[in-house]
Amino acid sequence: MSLEQLFGSSCAEIKAMVQQQRQTARELGLPFGDRTMTFNSRLAQETGLWAEAQGKGKSFHKAAFLAYFRDGQNLALPDILIKLATATGLPAHDAGKIIATRKYAKAVDNDWQESRSIGITAVPTVLFAGQRLTGY
Repeated sequence: MSLEQLFGSSCAEIKAMVQQQRQTARELGLPFGDRTMTFNSRLAQETGLWAEAQGKGKSFHKAAFLAYFRDGQNLALPDILIKLATATGLPAHDAGKIIATRKYAKAVDNDWQESRSIGITAVPTVLFAGQRLTGY
């Protein structure tokens, strides 16, 4: 959905919000594109936990971050996640199976519960050098 739909805000308010995110990303040395849409990242979180279990978590999370924040890709689409997994050296078939079976759903539920306990209420959120970058 568009950021305007999500927040019920004007285009100018959304541009200001995105500009603030862009500035924080710049300060942290992170790439950040022109965001106009938001996508559900739940499957990406599940796939990311699987990637971590395979020793490819850092590579997968970086690829997912760039795909979402820099390139505006929809991380709710299994085909995008499989492409990201294979780009980080994970087998496409296994990635597809993990996504289809939702094997890591409970683990993500547990992560969400822990995140809420430290005040994180939106994903993705990046904590880095004492700063917080929250994507909507």
